[in-house]
Amino acid sequence: MDNARGLKSLLSAAAVLALIALDQWAKHLAVVHLKGQMAVSLIRDILELLYVENMGAAFGIMNGMRLIFVLLPPVVSAVLIYVYLRMPAGRRFLPARICCIGIIAGALGNWIDRLRQGYVVDFIYFKPIDFPVFNVADIYVTCSAFLIIFLLIFYYKEEEISQIPLLGSDKSEPAAGTGKDNKNAGEGKDTDKKEM
Repeated sequence: MDNARGLKSLLSAAAVLALIALDQWAKHLAVVHLKGQMAVSLIRDILELLYVENMGAAFGIMNGMRLIFVLLPPVVSAVLIYVYLRMPAGRRFLPARICCIGIIAGALGNWIDRLRQGYVVDFIYFKPIDFPVFNVADIYVTCSAFLIIFLLIFYYKEEEISQIPLLGSDKSEPAAGTGKDNKNAGEGKDTDKKEM
């Protein structure tokens, strides 16, 4: 059982690394082909490739707070790794584990950019609503976050949520031999005394 769980953890780590590699490769292509160039239209008036250097968080928000974005992703990733490792096994919790993988990969993908160059490369622009330019790592985080919210509201039952670390209740069950059991034990002793 432990070997199977260890293998799953290794596969999950490999999935995180693969997603980070895909994000970094896409950003590399953006630097090579889009930096200093006009926007490239993929779907006319809808989707464009546009090179942007983002100093803030996802989608360009909170610019100028680099220290926070250097320190926060490793902390968030460590918390999610803890949650992942302590989450119940089985297919029922597979979607939640996938969400953890997506958020970790996205957070670390953008974190690598900030450590290396002080900014994050964004290049995907959704034009109809003038949506902020984003990247592949942002997609990982956003889709995973929306999915986990959906799962918690519509998919998992309350007792299942209680099994997820940091979300579950810490209420401890009454210890064995207390309460009603002790009362019954006391009644048994009284009966024994009467019989004697």
